[in-house]
Amino acid sequence: MTLFTRRDALQTSLGALAGATLLGSGNLRAEVAVKDVPAPQYAVEKGASLRVLRPAKFVQGDETLFLENTKKFSQQYGVEVKVDSESWEDLRPKTATAAAIGSGPDIVLAWSDDPHKFASRCLDLTDLATYLGEKYGGWWPIVEKYGQDPKTGKWIAMPIGGSGNRFVYRKSWVNEAGYEQPPRDLDGFLDMCRKLKAKGHPIGFALGNAVGDANSWCHWLIWTFGGALTDEDNKVTINSKETIEALKYGKALAETFVAGAASWLDPSNNKAFLAGEISGTGNGISIYYAAKNSQDPAVKAMAEDIYHAAMPIGPVGRPTERALIVNSMVFQHTKYPNAAKEYLRFMMEKEQYEPWLTASIGYWNHPLKAYDGAAIWSVDPKHEPYKHVLADALWDSYKGTLGEASAAVLADFVIVQMVAAVATGQATPEDAAREAERRAKRYYKS
Repeated sequence: MTLFTRRDALQTSLGALAGATLLGSGNLRAEVAVKDVPAPQYAVEKGASLRVLRPAKFVQGDETLFLENTKKFSQQYGVEVKVDSESWEDLRPKTATAAAIGSGPDIVLAWSDDPHKFASRCLDLTDLATYLGEKYGGWWPIVEKYGQDPKTGKWIAMPIGGSGNRFVYRKSWVNEAGYEQPPRDLDGFLDMCRKLKAKGHPIGFALGNAVGDANSWCHWLIWTFGGALTDEDNKVTINSKETIEALKYGKALAETFVAGAASWLDPSNNKAFLAGEISGTGNGISIYYAAKNSQDPAVKAMAEDIYHAAMPIGPVGRPTERALIVNSMVFQHTKYPNAAKEYLRFMMEKEQYEPWLTASIGYWNHPLKAYDGAAIWSVDPKHEPYKHVLADALWDSYKGTLGEASAAVLADFVIVQMVAAVATGQATPEDAAREAERRAKRYYKS
């Protein structure tokens, strides 16, 4: 196997950065000022009330500030707002049911591409999204992808945030392996992981059907080599030389994993990391805060040694991370469309949004560029690597369009199981890529 060298990565990255403004290194972006833009005038309906369905909390501060901001809205506008929370697994079927029967919640903070399944049932939010984009420096490209209907260009949803994984690592052990920090090139990263394992500190990425963690690193792996599920015309292209090279690298990387990672689900790497069984993994900022707030003195002390870094960059020469998007949508069946849009506007304005972002401790990332200046990203230097999770991310159906087919492939773990089959020695890269192609074509029917 010919791996991508550090020199190649540096040369490619420098060339890409020369023209990159959207997906380059977060540290190179200038902060954007908030502009004085007239807000749209929504005449809130008399006697309006709203039902909001959102994901159950991942961090307590998210829910606490969301409910506080909702209460502020109700007091200011006289609109009663009931907020219901559902687990990851239950949010999608509840959203689908409301769309099918045309009743239920007015607003849903849906997952990622869910609004695209019900585009004809979504209220047009173009005026609201345009206002917020003009005021707050514009939306990140991935946000526009998830918010806009590719057929009409209208905003059928409005992402309010997203979460993504970074490489979470024990700095003292990385230093012990001879590195000051994780390398940003693939060969250097693999060398570090091999040395960590040799010293008794293996890394571990989820290889089971982990909705968040396995999808995150497996998609990064394919994308960073230039592979993609489909092309721009939604033709399945996963069986490519780029994918096969990615799978070869993935197998080499998996050889540095701790035993048992092949069956890990989303909670598994958190537990292994906090137990001191692994030196690094892909995760949100939650591991750091779990350690920082632990009642166990040994775990609490670990927080000082926990650092975060972006995943390395491969032949494509730019970040290719994955993000989970919280995508707000308003159903057309709402009796109070003006109240619904005013509620979303209110929640996204700086007075409400920045406190919510701060309370979310860096777990949720901002979709509007001006929020780069939010205090959460500078109050603790360990937050900074999560500052541009959305700026660095590609969408789940990359390079194709969002919709039923892409959602089905994700739900069927086609990419994750392809990577896992090679990583565990159950299939060759060529066989695994062919099988992924066969499975994907079941959903992408020509």
